[in-house]
Amino acid sequence: IRSGTARHWKNGNVHKKRQPRQTTESTEENERCRSVAGGEDEIGAEWKRHWQSWRGFKPESSNVYRIVEAEVAVSHLPPSQARAIVQPEAAGVSSIVQGLSELELESDTEARLSSILRSNGVKEFNFKRVPSDYYDWPLEARRDALAAPSVHHLCKSIVLVNTQAQSNVADCSDPNNSKYYVVVVQYSARFNAESVKNFLYSLNDGKIAKKKFNLRLAPEETSVKLTGYEHNAVTCIGMKTDIPVILDEAITKLNPDFFWLGGGDVDLKLGIRTSDFINSVKPFIVRCSGS
Repeated sequence: IRSGTARHWKNGNVHKKRQPRQTTESTEENERCRSVAGGEDEIGAEWKRHWQSWRGFKPESSNVYRIVEAEVAVSHLPPSQARAIVQPEAAGVSSIVQGLSELELESDTEARLSSILRSNGVKEFNFKRVPSDYYDWPLEARRDALAAPSVHHLCKSIVLVNTQAQSNVADCSDPNNSKYYVVVVQYSARFNAESVKNFLYSLNDGKIAKKKFNLRLAPEETSVKLTGYEHNAVTCIGMKTDIPVILDEAITKLNPDFFWLGGGDVDLKLGIRTSDFINSVKPFIVRCSGS
């Protein structure tokens, strides 16, 4: 970022002129040195716009401003020495550029899931980012962060595997007798795998022996492979695999008719009306938890 533009960020430097460098090295070398600090004026303006979009932006504490300060401070040095001083600050900005790209990538998750929900006729839903240490908090603090009516409105999606499935059951092609299921249950409730086992036995009219149903938590790598979402980010919307979903009956009785679950990123949560979730995902509704 050339100081000609960036100096406007600090009062008192607007009218200062850069002193000519005392060097015998070529003009081409000087220009290369300037490029370490950022490039053309329009790039400086673009960086200013990016940085000012961040909450609590303070030019005097930013890496960008430090580059400008460094460039002014070394303007009298030969380019080779000036570069050695300015380059570490420029490297810091490179990491910021990468961070911005990651944020843009994360926002793609929200856009993709929003598109899926709208295409399924869901109009009322909400995404909310939470701090990185969210899962270290007690349920009451998580409730407050999401402005949820109660801790019972906080839910999770877990991937289960039928470890005793028949040898010909290896995927999710038959929702009545699938190798894997996703269960949505409240954080405040105790999941009861035996209830799911009994439900699946009845769903198949008793034609499959009850001992062929044994639901256990799937390994994390299996969950990631099937859903496309990492631990604490799993959601039933937009999964890689069309896994049958089981919704705990207790969630359908929540008042108000709205609950929170994972949103595809660890720090992204999705709030949705229970009725809209049921119409969109079409889960089995099973009483599979206790307090």
